[in-house]
Amino acid sequence: MNPMVGNLEKLLAQGKDGALLRYTLGKAYADEEQMALAREHLQQATALDAAYSVAWKQLGKVELALGDTQAARQAWQQGLACAEAKGDAQVVKELQVFLRRLDKSQ
Repeated sequence: MNPMVGNLEKLLAQGKDGALLRYTLGKAYADEEQMALAREHLQQATALDAAYSVAWKQLGKVELALGDTQAARQAWQQGLACAEAKGDAQVVKELQVFLRRLDKSQ
């Protein structure tokens, strides 16, 4: 296991929960190809901060890796709405590309 994951899990166990911690854990688990754990933490990140567009983006990637294209689409659409509301042009562009690729693959 990546030492960073262990450190993040310790923070969580100490009660230092938050959207950023959950996002970082989810991304770290995804990088380790532990997608079920990644999904759990990313879902919690978006529950703690529904406007966290980058967490929605990563959740969509994980859902796609797990084979759930509908869940990936929903996550990316939610992330797109959040990014547009915040004026985060880079995330908007990325999510538009992900959604177009998903449309082409189906």
